[in-house]
Amino acid sequence: MPRLLIPVTEKDHRIGTFPALATLVEYGDYQCLTCRMAVPVMKQLLRELNGQLCVVFRHFPLKITHPYAKIAAEAAEAAAMQNKFWEMHELLYTKQFSMKPGLFHELAEELNLDLVQFDQDIASPAIAHKIEAEFDAAIRSGVNGTPCFYINEERYDGDPSYANLKLALQKACH
Repeated sequence: MPRLLIPVTEKDHRIGTFPALATLVEYGDYQCLTCRMAVPVMKQLLRELNGQLCVVFRHFPLKITHPYAKIAAEAAEAAAMQNKFWEMHELLYTKQFSMKPGLFHELAEELNLDLVQFDQDIASPAIAHKIEAEFDAAIRSGVNGTPCFYINEERYDGDPSYANLKLALQKACH
């Protein structure tokens, strides 16, 4: 079974308790429909496993099949520079079917971000490097599509439905 090679740290985009009894890492792509469907599942799991779960999102943009995946990841990272990663994360999935070149600036405006700073950050080599590093680490960990989940550093290849993920996470908590 493939394992997560890069452990979760304070630098990851995380929500929930850290450290936690169960850590769920998702490698995702903002144009992946299944990743979009995972958002409410993650929210429900965080509510129900309150205090026991940490959810982490890492970028795995499938640039060949999803033309806006990389720029969407860059927009999320640029929002993170203004402490709005999770807000942008959710908006990107909400607007998944409307992705076009000007959308990301519109979303930054909707989040009341400093637009000059956002424009500088989204184009920054540091953000591009971070996304590329996460993608490369994912490949080394055995990721070959999205979403790809790891529970406590072990790859989860089961059905990503709420019921199945909850069962696997509850097992990880004990």
